[in-house]
Amino acid sequence: MTLDQISWDHYRTFLAVLETGSLSAAARTLGLTQPTAGRHIEALEQAFGAPLFLRSPQGLLPTEKALAMQGHARGMAAMSLALARIASGDMEEVRGTVRISASEVIAVETLPPILTRLQEEHPALEIELSASDAVEDLLQQEADIAIRMIKPTQAALLSRRIGKLSLGFHAHRRYLERHGVPNALGELTGHRLIGFDRQLAYIRDMLKDRPDLVGIAFDFRADSNLVQLAAIRAGLGIGMCQHAIAAREPDLIEVLPGALDLSLETFVVMHENLKTVPRFRATFDALVGGLDDWIRSPRKGNAETAASGIDI
Repeated sequence: MTLDQISWDHYRTFLAVLETGSLSAAARTLGLTQPTAGRHIEALEQAFGAPLFLRSPQGLLPTEKALAMQGHARGMAAMSLALARIASGDMEEVRGTVRISASEVIAVETLPPILTRLQEEHPALEIELSASDAVEDLLQQEADIAIRMIKPTQAALLSRRIGKLSLGFHAHRRYLERHGVPNALGELTGHRLIGFDRQLAYIRDMLKDRPDLVGIAFDFRADSNLVQLAAIRAGLGIGMCQHAIAAREPDLIEVLPGALDLSLETFVVMHENLKTVPRFRATFDALVGGLDDWIRSPRKGNAETAASGIDI
């Protein structure tokens, strides 16, 4: 089989084998038989003139050729899904599929009520929500609309700046009752601190003007901001949390109000070619309005901060 005879189905099988490490698992994932999956890989190897996988006790290991093909195959997969979303839609009504990319915390804590209102208003609209702190490529159509904490720079993207999500040090009431309330940044060293294991791009950007925070040693570290938030809620220690989240939970108390003074610029972004399609426009506008309300939600008053609201 030559390269011009290779279909998308072959590359889809190739990606499934890369992800699962075996022909049988890839076949189950795709609803194929194992012999069919094997024939797809054999056809690709024949067309490219090189083996793509090597058998090992750990399963099928990709060769250098396979790894070189991986990014292009993923791009084909993203394009295939984007075309399927376009085909599902209607150019006159708000109908069809929209894929949204957002950080874990935004996806879990902020978007559900916004998307509930959106789908109540447009019941023929289908939502795919990708919850990840990775930045998905809108130009490659990995998502239709993204909520980002980094200003987009590509000219082909339409973006709306929402504002700044402000952050503060917070702890659960139970933790503060057991361990006391710090009165200065220097006293944080006597507390259990919750933070990140790796500095993602937006974290580095956020901390670039705060050298006093860069050297903080965390006693509990997690790459996931959602895990960090769960640890704060569980009373594990003191960590960084959005004021908008804490405002809705009486037991999340701000520690050292104003000392953190960090914020995340927030943007809703989509490819400019989608702005005239009703379902994308309606979703974009709903996200802009809902996030605007979220960011402008009132913070707790001083009576609810750790400095004056906790009886230790």
